[in-house]
Amino acid sequence: MQEFLIRLVPNVMKDLNVLGRSVMETLQMTGRAGLISFVLGMLFGTVLVVTKPGGILQNRLLYQILDKTINILRSIPFIILLFCLLPLTRLISGTAIGVKGAIVPLVFGTTPFFARQIEAALCGVDPGLVEAAQSMGNNNWEIIFRVYWRESVAAIARGVSITLINLVGLTAMAGAVGAGGLGNFAYIYGQQRNHMDNIYVTVVILVLLVMLIQWIGNLIVKHNTH
Repeated sequence: MQEFLIRLVPNVMKDLNVLGRSVMETLQMTGRAGLISFVLGMLFGTVLVVTKPGGILQNRLLYQILDKTINILRSIPFIILLFCLLPLTRLISGTAIGVKGAIVPLVFGTTPFFARQIEAALCGVDPGLVEAAQSMGNNNWEIIFRVYWRESVAAIARGVSITLINLVGLTAMAGAVGAGGLGNFAYIYGQQRNHMDNIYVTVVILVLLVMLIQWIGNLIVKHNTH
């Protein structure tokens, strides 16, 4: 089997240790940035829903500021956002390269997208359920946790899956400019050295990772759909 792989993907076998490290770096970037973006996205997405006109905590000024800020951040291509955030990244992380240096731009690139996913998920909650909860004496926090979030688990899971898949693509882009991971591996050990087998294997690994994320997301959605 090893001889077959050496003939099929010789450069991959030669750079196997680097490939393994690159996979771990991609998983670290996806996991760390994904967790931070999940928390911030849930917060901002929920604030958008409850402070919008007619929301349970209507606040036109806060809604407009957050809505416009998210729109601005979403309109900036990630590669440009990455370079714009270099000073802030160095200030927060102490470096702008490697996995550590990639987290800040990845969070800035992912959180606005996920916040919109959460906003869409929560907006899908039947207004009648909110009114029923209010008539039963539930306070605003109880309505957020017990109605908005609880009734949107399946939709939130879909949003998480879409966001994580998008995040995997961003890690590859960040890797191509020095963040490490599979993007860096494909660029340095594939494109620059003209080792196409390294690029092809990178693509296969990324596809498998995306399929795994989608499969887990579908399981959660199926379990929580009613």
